[in-house]
Amino acid sequence: MSKFKSIAIMSRAGVQGAEETLTALHAHFINRGVTHFFAESSSDMAPENADVIPDKSLGKHADLLIVVGGDGSLINAAHIAIDQSLPVLGVNRGRLGFLTDIHPQELDSIDAIIAGDYTSEERLLLQAEIPGVDEPIIALNDLVLMPDGLSQMVIFSVTVNDQLLYAQRADGLIIATPTGSTAYALSGGGPILQPQTNAITLVPMFPHTLSSRPIVISADSKVVIHVSPSNPKPLCLSNDGRARYPISGDQKILIKRYPAKIRLIHPADYNYYQMLQTKLNWEKHAERTHL
Repeated sequence: MSKFKSIAIMSRAGVQGAEETLTALHAHFINRGVTHFFAESSSDMAPENADVIPDKSLGKHADLLIVVGGDGSLINAAHIAIDQSLPVLGVNRGRLGFLTDIHPQELDSIDAIIAGDYTSEERLLLQAEIPGVDEPIIALNDLVLMPDGLSQMVIFSVTVNDQLLYAQRADGLIIATPTGSTAYALSGGGPILQPQTNAITLVPMFPHTLSSRPIVISADSKVVIHVSPSNPKPLCLSNDGRARYPISGDQKILIKRYPAKIRLIHPADYNYYQMLQTKLNWEKHAERTHL
């Protein structure tokens, strides 16, 4: 693996302990002579003598982005890093932290990563196209169709590659990537997808019929959601919980794979299945069979 020569650092306001970790990273990199910058969006939490650069220019100055926070912070950073071809490493200051690997008390482990001792993977993203929005709506975790306000039944149909999948009455629909399969879709009863699986999952939210179940389809599929004009109130489409795009009756939402991927950096000993065991507390008290 190639070494990282320049590091960008960012976090989000409201993350407990983030400012302390940002200060520790700054001191750590100064002691080791590592070139580093802070994203402008995190300048309020950065040390006074730190160099700050605009978020849109991070890729011009750095070859690795370190994010301090939980999965929400990393997803926020990923949306900045995607089109700058900037790999992302997470320092966990959140709760579960499926995407953030480094413990804030183990900053020495970052030295090995900078020196080239790490593993990396690419995660697929989704994009949605809706009338009235010129740019594609990008999601690392999920796209969610839901009521824009009070809870109500949403009426819609879904086609996959121009073939009708189903018509639904539900509280909404989650379209999740493998990365997002351990997020909102998991609480909705969806399956966990191994990150490199070339698939996405469609999870109806509290469907009106008990026979409605999540379905896994190829990530290369073209998914179209046709919102019924019978919906009594406005709906919206959310991407990674970041923004809400209004959806009116009789609109069609096109969902497909985004052409670019996000590259995540992990420590060399990263083990996805061990991470799941830890985060989900799987079989903690079960007797292990030694093979």
